[in-house]
Amino acid sequence: MVTAENAATSEVPFLNIIDPGFDFGAPEVMAAQAESWYADSPMGLLVLRYAEAQELLRDRRLDHNGRGYMEQNGVFDGPIYDWFVPMINNHDGEDHRRLRGLVSKAFTPRMISELRPFIRAEAERMAEEMASAGSCDFVESFADPLPLAVMCRMLGVPREDYDTFRLWTNDIGLVFSMIHGGDIVARVERAVVGLNGYISSLMEDKAKNPGDDLISTLVAAQREEGQVSEDELRNLLVTLVFAAHDTTCHQLSNAMVVFAEHPEQWNLLAERPELAPQAIEEIIRWAPSTPIIYRCAAEDFDYGGLRVEKGTFMTMCAQTAQRDPRVFEDGGSFDITTGSTAPPSSLRSGPALLPGCPARPCRDGGRAVRAGQAAGPAFRRGSGQLAATDRHPRSGTAPAALR
Repeated sequence: MVTAENAATSEVPFLNIIDPGFDFGAPEVMAAQAESWYADSPMGLLVLRYAEAQELLRDRRLDHNGRGYMEQNGVFDGPIYDWFVPMINNHDGEDHRRLRGLVSKAFTPRMISELRPFIRAEAERMAEEMASAGSCDFVESFADPLPLAVMCRMLGVPREDYDTFRLWTNDIGLVFSMIHGGDIVARVERAVVGLNGYISSLMEDKAKNPGDDLISTLVAAQREEGQVSEDELRNLLVTLVFAAHDTTCHQLSNAMVVFAEHPEQWNLLAERPELAPQAIEEIIRWAPSTPIIYRCAAEDFDYGGLRVEKGTFMTMCAQTAQRDPRVFEDGGSFDITTGSTAPPSSLRSGPALLPGCPARPCRDGGRAVRAGQAAGPAFRRGSGQLAATDRHPRSGTAPAALR
């Protein structure tokens, strides 16, 4: 619960983020940002401005409370609960550092750089196939299969298992859309069970027949150091599978939607391919794959004139914050020629900094930018016509859900 000491509740902007048509960049959202650093919603407090979002993401009085998120969606036990609650994202303090320490031994900037030739080759092959087809669905032809191929290569998954992996990794991403009901919970549960079993068999195989893949490295490190249990390592790997495929697919898909809405920027990028790094930063700022980040108050505290009580969920609206004119000059416009003036809220920093990024605020967007730069040449083959048919490319995965 949040109470305002100096303002009546009626004066606080209200935004209905569970409306399927809600847009974090809509004029009414930006008007609410101009009026206040926060707004009310059916899901609790929304943080709209960049400075406050960055500050609260680093505030140790807030934690992730994965258990609370599960229970809020009616899940109190079972495979989804057992995967989600102990995942690395939902750990804080020493437990997070212990789990992250194992991942960081293998998931390094050097490893990402060594993947560049493979990413480039896959991206160019897929781009050639799209060009030959004349007309295609970008998500099915590129945004979904490219991160899947890279993730499977990184983990050591055989190519013949890609299609099975693709189904599981698509469905597990629906964990943040369970509020919409239907068969979503059942699909997520099947995906979690399938991935747990498959990853377990991979771990066993890599222990006996190690290679140069990520799982082999992590299994060896886990057995040598003993700081992380096998169950924790399995959870880490399932979470990595989910994050590597789902997040990247969404970001690539968002990029095409944004360019379809701004065709002059698409044409400019075709004419000036050297703008690719700036274009990637601008896409992540304008339409991040993770438009919101939630936290939960671990104790009672005061912030910005509000009394925040323990158990209150606070949602950082990353997409909205990354258009804050107080930080981003002309933040309400999409322009690939403008360099970023601040790191994206959606990539975070501090203890929850993305593995593979340096241990400091990541100004270049970390893995997403490096992978995007590797794939970039695939889009220099022409400036084909783009048509945006759906802002959110995969049905059932709505950005309004807590991500």
